[in-house]
Amino acid sequence: MNRIVLIGRLTKDPEKRVLDDSGKVLARFIIAVEREYKNANGEREADFIPIIVWGKKAEVAAEYLTKGSLISVSGRLCNRIIEDGQGGRKYISEVVADTLQFLDLKKNSENAG
Repeated sequence: MNRIVLIGRLTKDPEKRVLDDSGKVLARFIIAVEREYKNANGEREADFIPIIVWGKKAEVAAEYLTKGSLISVSGRLCNRIIEDGQGGRKYISEVVADTLQFLDLKKNSENAG
C-alpha cells in the first residue's frame, strides 16, 4: 500500500500550471513538516515535502493557499527520474495528493475534498 498523510505549512505560494497538450491543471507546492523529536539544541527540525495536486483541487489550492497556510495532505508517494542533459539522472520523490484539508484557511473556510 502506498499511502501518505502529512500536516505542514506551505513554504511559498502554490505554482499553478495548465498543461498545453492536455489542458489539465496542476499545482505544485512544498510543505514543511515538523519532526516529532528535537535536535541537540532543543529545536524541532522539519522535512520539506514537494506536493502535486491535479484538476479542480489544483485550482482551489492555487486560489486559497498561501505561504504559511497549515494544510493536511493525503496521497501517494511518486518517484520520477529526470535526465539532466549531461548524461546524468536526478531522482525526485513527490506526494501526489488526492485529498487536501485546509486547517487555517484565511480567505475562505471551505475544504477541498
